[in-house]
Amino acid sequence: MSDLKNKRVITACLCGSWPTRENNPAVPYTPEEIANDAYECWKAGAAIVHVHVREPDGTPSIRYELYEETIGRIRAHEDCDVCINITSSGRETGPDEERIEPIVQLLPELASFDAGTLNWQNRTIFENHPRFLEKLGLAMQQANVKPEIEIFDAGMVYNAIYYMKKGILRAPCHYQLVLGAAGGMTNTVENLVYLKSILPEGSTWAAAGIGAGHMPIMLAAIAMGGHLRVGLEDNVYYHYGVLAESNAQLVARAKRLLEEAGLEAASPDEARQIYGLTRKV
Repeated sequence: MSDLKNKRVITACLCGSWPTRENNPAVPYTPEEIANDAYECWKAGAAIVHVHVREPDGTPSIRYELYEETIGRIRAHEDCDVCINITSSGRETGPDEERIEPIVQLLPELASFDAGTLNWQNRTIFENHPRFLEKLGLAMQQANVKPEIEIFDAGMVYNAIYYMKKGILRAPCHYQLVLGAAGGMTNTVENLVYLKSILPEGSTWAAAGIGAGHMPIMLAAIAMGGHLRVGLEDNVYYHYGVLAESNAQLVARAKRLLEEAGLEAASPDEARQIYGLTRKV
């Protein structure tokens, strides 16, 4: 790993579930648009793309057919070796099996494991019942898909530690620290420092700040040795009041900031080594 010490992984989160084209016209909806964004982000320096899917009108979806088409289109780019990360939370709620099926059938390198339930955006419940998390963790082990343990609040770290002790998760784990979601921890550097301090030894981690916290959290993560998550899922602006032109534009900025700090964006194969991923088809 010594030759990877100056490499940092950039994950591009392409559309998520909440931003719409009313927020930013560049938000991709269709499988073709999402796959094209994934390809452009890979060319700009992203090693991983985090995939949600949408219905044609932009409604968040967990339909398997949409995941199948989207992932198929990404993989159809023969020169593109980007790592794929499929969400397990395409909607705030949904049948357990429908949330898990795209992961075990399409076999991405990673998939999200949201380690607790949240009062999402202070308007609804983002439910991750213990029953579901146990099913998800075991299904991912069987499919050899690495969990990306998404942390929105400190208690979720301790939930993940519990599941490690129970055998639902296997160390070393990878954590995605997401700050600024209404209902979770605010996007301050102090909160990022605290969350990093309670991660189990030997973990890998990345961070993202939603909205106005995007740049401060990214800069702090670079300084603290973390990896990066960027994209329209978390932040539709490039500068205050200026909409981002594309996901790839946000990736390109993250890559430049790494280079200014004397670091490099990891390639997909380097990301696989850093995170301990199994390369898929």
